[in-house]
Amino acid sequence: MCSIGLMAQTLNKPTAIANPNFGTGGSPWTAVCASSTFNEYYVNFKWSASPSVLSDNTFVLELSDATGSFASPTALTTVTDKNSTTDFDIRFEIPITLRGTGYKLRVKSTSPELYSPATQAYNMYYIDYKNPIQITENGSGSIGDGTISICNGSTAIIAVDNVPNSETYQYIWRKSSTILSETGPSLTVSESGMYSVEIDYGSVCSGSAGTLSNMITVETGTALGVTINTPTKTSYCEGETASALEATIANSDIFYTWYKDGTVVQAKAQGSYTYAFDTNDPDFAGAYTVKVEGDGICAETTPALSISKTGAFTVTENTPLEMVILPGESKTLSVTSTAVSPTYQWYKNNTAISGATTSTLTISEEAEYYVAVSQGGACPSSLNSNKINVVAPSSFELIANYTTTYSDCDYSEIVLDVATINAVAANGSKTDVTADLKASMSYQWKKDGTAVSGATSSSISLTDISENGSYQIDATIESFNTSSNSLPVVLRSNEVITIEASSLVACNSTDFITISTNVDLTGATFGWAKDGTIIDTTSLDLNTTDAGTYRLMVTRNGCSIPSNEVTISPLDESLITLDSPLNIVFPEGGSKTITASGGTAYEWRDANNTSISNSASISLTTEGTYTLTAYVGNCVIIKEVNVSYKDTFKIPNVITVNGDGINDLWLIPNSYSYQADVNVIIYNDKGEEVYNVFEYQNNWPESSTGFTSQNMVFYYKIKKGSDTIKQGTITVIK
Repeated sequence: MCSIGLMAQTLNKPTAIANPNFGTGGSPWTAVCASSTFNEYYVNFKWSASPSVLSDNTFVLELSDATGSFASPTALTTVTDKNSTTDFDIRFEIPITLRGTGYKLRVKSTSPELYSPATQAYNMYYIDYKNPIQITENGSGSIGDGTISICNGSTAIIAVDNVPNSETYQYIWRKSSTILSETGPSLTVSESGMYSVEIDYGSVCSGSAGTLSNMITVETGTALGVTINTPTKTSYCEGETASALEATIANSDIFYTWYKDGTVVQAKAQGSYTYAFDTNDPDFAGAYTVKVEGDGICAETTPALSISKTGAFTVTENTPLEMVILPGESKTLSVTSTAVSPTYQWYKNNTAISGATTSTLTISEEAEYYVAVSQGGACPSSLNSNKINVVAPSSFELIANYTTTYSDCDYSEIVLDVATINAVAANGSKTDVTADLKASMSYQWKKDGTAVSGATSSSISLTDISENGSYQIDATIESFNTSSNSLPVVLRSNEVITIEASSLVACNSTDFITISTNVDLTGATFGWAKDGTIIDTTSLDLNTTDAGTYRLMVTRNGCSIPSNEVTISPLDESLITLDSPLNIVFPEGGSKTITASGGTAYEWRDANNTSISNSASISLTTEGTYTLTAYVGNCVIIKEVNVSYKDTFKIPNVITVNGDGINDLWLIPNSYSYQADVNVIIYNDKGEEVYNVFEYQNNWPESSTGFTSQNMVFYYKIKKGSDTIKQGTITVIK
């Protein structure tokens, strides 16, 4: 038994029970294998009401994380109507995200705040995918004949292709019957064999999920050493006749797949050992490979053969593609090119400009301009630049914006900037000319309509709450004047507010924890928040007994400034651990040393409540009940250890259920009974399970009415973990 704190109520560990909706005679669940079609489980909970809980109390069934930790428990069920009932069942469902083997349950009462001991660790899985998996090479979705051929020393990838969000699951990969170490949705293989996979829903739940995949057979063999014959030419002009590429092994029985830069350009086909590329395609240049496959050979891909384009060149514009020209102004357009001995011809609104045959062009009119660049030589060709749009505006539009994400009171500094300059034509159309004009305009920032001294660049940096206000920027160029939109700025103070707690563990509902701050709150507007909700706006220091995450919010100049967070955790009995079970059995005359850990101080007392040790370890030689009081800071955790002398009798194979009180129950030695990690299972003569329990209480059979014959034979197994430590028969004589 375990209890926490100094309260009189005792919350017992919840125990798994059979689902009452399935009738009587069922066995308690030993693992949770839930799904969309079934997610209903029950535990039984007992507690002692001395005194009773308060009227506003609720009982909460809590779930640990997958490691058994209750640092951030999940509330599965809340019970509000059992404050006068000390023995009741709790129904629960598990979250759909649950997958793991180390989950534990406990019960919490809220008023007073107490916690039961945790259960043993259970497999708990929500089986959200429960169809057969399909695996294919590279997850392509194409199974083919289910065979992958690879060359000796090469690898292939087998991947899951039909499971949504496949990367969120753990998997069990097998080569024949051998489980492999890989647990992800894909497997890299280099050895021959038969491979399969299923989703890992734990040792208990995986079989019922039915996710076992198809089988992929991997075959290995010696590489043929295929390559691509090097043609007489590997560089061609656009449109030039080119020789087809050809594999060095030409076999009408082999399958060939041709690739360019890793993309299929000729689909897998039998006997297609040549590939003709089209030089009329401007993108014909690239790295070509071919993959060969077939019966009796391993799949291999050739080294790449590079085909290039002769005379290829580029044209780069040195001026923005959107430009403004002002009245009486001229501008120069220019390009650069990688062409050899290029020639140029400029165009205005798609009409050639007489004499404009250099890489630059001086303009004074709005229009659409581009240049055609030509190259002679073996492969004469021409390439046009991008079009440059030059506009003559009737006005400008100036748009200012924050340089980063902004909202009032969220930042202690911000930069404002000219984000966009639009040239507005007489017809109202707009052209973005920011790149062309941003550096050429003259600027003046204003705050609340008044010019800010020295703020004459396109951006302004604000770092103090005294600078809060509404900002606008004026811009001038030539005879044009324009003003931007307004930007409100409300910065918060960069004051650092710190809080700290007198303890980070909530012991119980009577021992207060004080949370204080480094800031004088006298006359200030503030609020203490717990788990994101303001709970106190008047106390200069906050006193609490509740677990949660706390923060102080102080209002300065209309903005709320948050402090650091302080997390107070509930007292968790798992903080104190023993290196031995709570029920200990050893032979009379023997001894057992037990060591506690996780506390700051310890006291051991015997059955007479006499203090016998103040250290973490104690050597026990006499049977009885021993009490450990462990301290975690100011908190107390109490654990009871029961010591019994080892029974010397053997496991009986006959019981007589005649009601005389003698040999009516199947009593087994205490090295097997009352042990939380020992599982007792009983089967009838048909092999059907009739009893399954951990921590057997020497209480079977619970009734004699279920024995329909005078002499009935049952079979038992006693297991510890996955090992069967005892097994045999039980004859029940009625």
